[in-house]
Order: sequence, then C-alpha cells, then structure tokens
Amino acid sequence: MDQQTEIEAAVLRRLIQHLDERKDVQNIDLMNLAGFCRNCLSKWMVAAAQERGVALDYEQARERIYGEPYAQWKEKHQREASAEQLAEFASNQPRD
Repeated sequence: MDQQTEIEAAVLRRLIQHLDERKDVQNIDLMNLAGFCRNCLSKWMVAAAQERGVALDYEQARERIYGEPYAQWKEKHQREASAEQLAEFASNQPRD
C-alpha cells in the first residue's frame, strides 16, 4: 500500500470511529447536513470491494461501519425522525 492510500485508509478508520463515538448523531441528521450517512458509507464500501473483485455484501459492510449488526445498532441507538427532519430531508431530494 502506498503512503497516500495508507493516509486515506487511516482517515476512513478515524471517520468510522468518530461516528461510533457520536451515536447521538442520527443518519437523518447526517443526510440533512452533509448529504451522506452511515448507510452511504456502507454502500460505498460495497462498491469499492466489487470494483476490486472482493465479495462484500451490504450487511457485512454495514456491520463494519456501525461496529455491530445494523439491526442491533438501530434498536439501541436510532430514534424516530421528527417531522422537521423528515421535511428537511424531503426538501433536499432531487426533483425530476
């Protein structure tokens, strides 16, 4: 692995650690503010693995990003989105 790739990998590990430390920040908050969330990171991981011929399914990727099976994380940490959060999310969606 070259130095640039090592740095990028370290940054991703730190981002995942940061998100793990901030379970109070819900995915809808991330989507509304940044346009991506933990699930997006999981999908990007699956795509990167596929591009390299590595078998990784979505649930495996989510477990890596969430640090535990998604269903467990969701049960322990996910709150119901407020009407305001849902409205903001809807207003941020592209219109055809």
